[in-house]
Parts: sequence; structure tokens; C-alpha cells
Amino acid sequence: MNDSNTTVGGLAVRSSADIERLNFAKGNGLLTVVAQDAVSGAVLMVAHADRSAVERTLATGEMHYTSRTRGSWHKGETSGNVQAVVSLTADCDGDALLARVLPAGPACHEGTTSCFREVALAADELGALDQTIAARANALASSAPTTADRPSWTQRLLGDANLRHKKLGEEAVELTMACMENDQARAAEEGADLIYHTLVALRAVGVSLADVRRVLHTRAR
Repeated sequence: MNDSNTTVGGLAVRSSADIERLNFAKGNGLLTVVAQDAVSGAVLMVAHADRSAVERTLATGEMHYTSRTRGSWHKGETSGNVQAVVSLTADCDGDALLARVLPAGPACHEGTTSCFREVALAADELGALDQTIAARANALASSAPTTADRPSWTQRLLGDANLRHKKLGEEAVELTMACMENDQARAAEEGADLIYHTLVALRAVGVSLADVRRVLHTRAR
């Protein structure tokens, strides 16, 4: 292991040989890890990783970290909010890593996309919408509807395939018409409606926003 101050800036960490060049000693056995959404570029969280955690990250393709109080942990092991690794890159001193990841869910334990509030507010619009739709779907699946509990519009869509598909088609046509008429305000409104109904339709067949983001990232390559 290289515990000197050798410059390794820009090193892509892909193998055991690359790990040897990292400077774990500077942080008393720990590297600082900045996790960034590989698609949106949003900074998700900052954590630490010891050598073993970096090795497990490379071996599994999912992020592993080291808590200074709880020891090693696999991100998303209990919540399901795993972070698939796209790349690991060391900084100039070799004592920090930039982890570009594809998150399967919120990074923050409080349920937000990012642990940084301003970033979370900027990045969470679609993520929060997708999580709300998922919650409605889970509630619909886990309990029988009663006359006292009127289903939300989202639950009505999730429970009625014909209605769901009809609305999806209608919103697509309305957006098309708004764009043809160069009506910017209406196009924005119809675009928002189409995105919502698209996420509902995707959720109904078991597809999440994270799944779509992974496809987009693959295509961007």
C-alpha cells in the first residue's frame, strides 16, 4: 500500500493494483468518499471507506462504506437503496475518492435524494414524485380499499389499466399540440402532466425512475 504523499490525481480505481496507490494513512485508515449521481451530476453524500470497503466495492459493483462508529456497511443493504458503481476516481493526494453511482433510491437516511439540502431540493422533484407514486402503489397493494378511504388519483390510475393508458395517450397528444402551436406555457404544463402519467404507468409494470436513469446512462455512453 502506498502511504506516502505520491500524487495519483485522476487515478481511475479499478483493481487491487490501483488500491495500492491510495493514501489510507493520511486519514488514519480511511478515505473520504464523495458519491455523485452519474446521470444528474448531483452530489448525493459524503462518507468514508477503508481499504476493505473499497475492495468490496470493486468486487460487488455496489458502494460499501466505513462508518467511524458502526464499522463497514453496504449502502442499501437494508433499505434497498443501493448505489451501483459507474466509476471510482482518486483525487490528487490519493486520500479521497469520487464515486459516480447510479442510485436505486434516496441517498440520505431522511429519505431525500441528497444529504445536502439545497442539492436535494433541486434534484428531488422527479425523485420525490416517483417515491410518492411508489408509496401509493405500496398502499394499494397492502390494503383493501374501503368506503372510508377514497383512493387518490394516483391509486385510481394504478388500479385501472384502461384509465391509466387512456390518460397517458391523452397527455402525449396534448403536449404534442402545445408544441405544434409553440405555446411555451402550455407545453410546460402538459409536459409535467405527461411525466407524471408516465411515471405512474412505469410503476404499474414495476419500473422505477432509477431504472429509467440507468437506461439513459447506458445510452449516454
